[in-house]
Amino acid sequence: MDVKFLNPFLEAAYMVLQTELGVEAQRGELQLERSAATTDDIAVLISLVGEAAGIVMYSLSEGTALAIVSKILDQPFHEFDELAQSGIGELGNVITGQAGQRLAASGLNVNISPPTLVLGKGTLVSTLDFDRLVVPLHTELGALNIHLALRETPPS
Repeated sequence: MDVKFLNPFLEAAYMVLQTELGVEAQRGELQLERSAATTDDIAVLISLVGEAAGIVMYSLSEGTALAIVSKILDQPFHEFDELAQSGIGELGNVITGQAGQRLAASGLNVNISPPTLVLGKGTLVSTLDFDRLVVPLHTELGALNIHLALRETPPS
């Protein structure tokens, strides 16, 4: 995967985490993964199509998800119910939308799918069985991992 896709997603994630949650994020060590299994309790999958195509996935522990949703909605969440699921899905959607705007500014127009939540660590998602760049973002609420499997599409 071309690393030029990395910065738009990092910039978007930093901005959304700061604006929506009031938290700073520190980037961890980049990793390359090739597995069809999810690595955390919760994953938000979003497809991108257009001049760049592929999948972005945001993965996090249930504890981190509950802390994030509690902060966003300013009320305590103790279970990952439908409202919490919706909040985490929307967080992924907002980050990806912001990244899409940054990609467009660099000349790559993309459309994004609605978010799909995958619940359960180790869940197999067959479309993930290709190389993806994983960027851990560490916050006071826990880690949010961004998985990027994107490529530029040739003009038709």
